Amino acid sequence: MSNRMWGGRFATGPAAIMEEINASIGFDQKLWKQDIAGSRAHSAMLAARGIISAEDLEKIRAGLDEIAGEIEAGTFTFSRSLEDIHMNIEARLAEKIGPAAGRLHTARSRNDQVALDVKLWVRDTLDHLDGQFAELMMVMAEKALAHAAVVMPGFTHLQSAQPVTFGHHLLAHVEMWARDRARFRDARARLNECPLGAAALAGTSFPIDRAMTAASLGFDRPTANSMDSVADRDYALEALSAASIAAVHLSRLAEEIVIWTSAQFRFVKLSDAFTTGSSIMPQKRNPDAAELVRAKTGRIMGSLAALTMVMKGLPLTYQKDMQEDKEQIFDGLESLSLALAATTGMVRDLEPEVGTLKRAAGSGFSTATDLADWLVRRLGIPFREAHHVTGRIVGIAAAKNTTLDKVSLAEMRDVHAGITEEVFSVLSVSKSVASRVSYGGTAPKNVRAQAKRWISRLAREKSPA
Repeated sequence: MSNRMWGGRFATGPAAIMEEINASIGFDQKLWKQDIAGSRAHSAMLAARGIISAEDLEKIRAGLDEIAGEIEAGTFTFSRSLEDIHMNIEARLAEKIGPAAGRLHTARSRNDQVALDVKLWVRDTLDHLDGQFAELMMVMAEKALAHAAVVMPGFTHLQSAQPVTFGHHLLAHVEMWARDRARFRDARARLNECPLGAAALAGTSFPIDRAMTAASLGFDRPTANSMDSVADRDYALEALSAASIAAVHLSRLAEEIVIWTSAQFRFVKLSDAFTTGSSIMPQKRNPDAAELVRAKTGRIMGSLAALTMVMKGLPLTYQKDMQEDKEQIFDGLESLSLALAATTGMVRDLEPEVGTLKRAAGSGFSTATDLADWLVRRLGIPFREAHHVTGRIVGIAAAKNTTLDKVSLAEMRDVHAGITEEVFSVLSVSKSVASRVSYGGTAPKNVRAQAKRWISRLAREKSPA
């Protein structure tokens, strides 16, 4: 490997192992669009400030356009000997336009160049993820509206607790994803400062206009400290942190889908589009898409942990350790994007088994709390006493292997003489869920209102201003 890009400082090339550990072109070529965008903005600013000529600017622009076309067409040759995407593009530009290419790097370092490219890539990816979350939330809200009155068991400890509606359960995930989306939007707002112009670490003596390049690249402002500009990747850590939380939320739904599609539950069904068969058991339909979404969580959290460890002991400013940031950023955020796409597909595909859900909703004495609440409301007894009375009536139902609404009035009155026929009005599953009208509760009318609110809100975001 020659050192022609570095000039006279190095007389000989490095050992082969140095090329192997130093080269990043195998993965950072993913930054080519961002690198070219940064160079276009930088060259325009240099010309506007009289640092390079208008003629050189036109040559640089034309050369960069040609290089972008080559990369898009798959005819560009990426060279390991040139280490990274920045030097590959610069070398090709020199081949195309000659000495004018060397003027592009005026008042710029690879340090602020890579900081810009990575930040642009993260920002672009966060915008893409925002759209994916919006689509997933819309699909889920529509599914919730369609099944707002379908009853199912609500669980604590994976044990039947109280009946809820299927739509209410689905909307719980929409609320989680809304917070995930907000975290990414917060991260995007914080990262939207432009590091270009920080140069190696101390800024530059050239009369550059950092506000111009920041504006042309869609940033709110330039970064305020040149050392911080090239030294930190906290915006990537924040994005991966938000991705890790989002992946946990996707994994929880994936786990539910795995459980719900099992032969023991049969709460929902997925089509062949999101399941696979067994190599030996012909009856199997495995929820592989859900299982892989569940597994992606470890991978995404691993990216966060790895990048945190890279950054934790670095003195200011740039260190070569930071080359290890890209693979973690790329893999973590792209894995989340894939998990979002798979989850959206599964949600769109899945259908509740209404009969099974209704039968399961009444199991486990799930209306016991309704009975206790009725005792408090109608008989005026303290809740703890009502809890005790209800427990004894549940014991009677369990001994008879029946449900609470099948326990006779006489048997209930043996436990508490004040119980009347009215008690049966609260013991059915449908009446139980209908009674949960407090804000955020599972009553079908609540669920319909919340689902419509989300659908309307997401539709407004999608509509042009």
